[in-house]
Amino acid sequence: MIAMKTFSFKTLLASALMAFAVSSAGAAEIAGVKFDDTMKVGGKELKLNGLGIRTKFFVKVYAAGLYLQEKQSTPEGVLKSEGPRRMRLVIMREVTSDDFGNAFMAGLNDNVSAAEKGKIVGQISKFGEMFALLESLKKGDVLDLDWVPGVGTANFLNGKPIGDVTQDQTFYNAVLKIWLGPKPVDSGLKPKLLAPAVAAAPAPAPVQR
Repeated sequence: MIAMKTFSFKTLLASALMAFAVSSAGAAEIAGVKFDDTMKVGGKELKLNGLGIRTKFFVKVYAAGLYLQEKQSTPEGVLKSEGPRRMRLVIMREVTSDDFGNAFMAGLNDNVSAAEKGKIVGQISKFGEMFALLESLKKGDVLDLDWVPGVGTANFLNGKPIGDVTQDQTFYNAVLKIWLGPKPVDSGLKPKLLAPAVAAAPAPAPVQR
């Protein structure tokens, strides 16, 4: 009887672990927030380049995941990468649209030169207007900022389009600099959005003759 109970418990435990493994396959998780390992944007499959948490005064504001066609380990590599891209933000505490929009604009101002801003001022204005459409961002909301070649920058809240599409890639790169620029909004988040650098293969040993 004892042996039967032991067998049943082990069987149930193994089944539970197997179910967990299946449900977790293909997804990364941070602070309870899951990010798929791959996503399709603009008809292309993107890979999760990195993910981390944006904190402010030790409070978790959102989880961020960057998706690219090919993984990049430097900000320069990310900004030069070809094909579609996605920056996904999963909100972890309620934030007013004013606070969120002001933080984005501050991030742009800190990381984009005056000359560069002059070229995309109209698109920056449209981006700011997007936040005016929202009353607030609530815990669990998902904000996707996508770049699709030939289409432009498109924004989605919980899968639904929000704001206008802007067509200049310079603008999308300016947005990415909020997290990856020289003065990122969160210095601890920046390196986590980058893929680990691949070590160069050692040079072959000289052949002894």
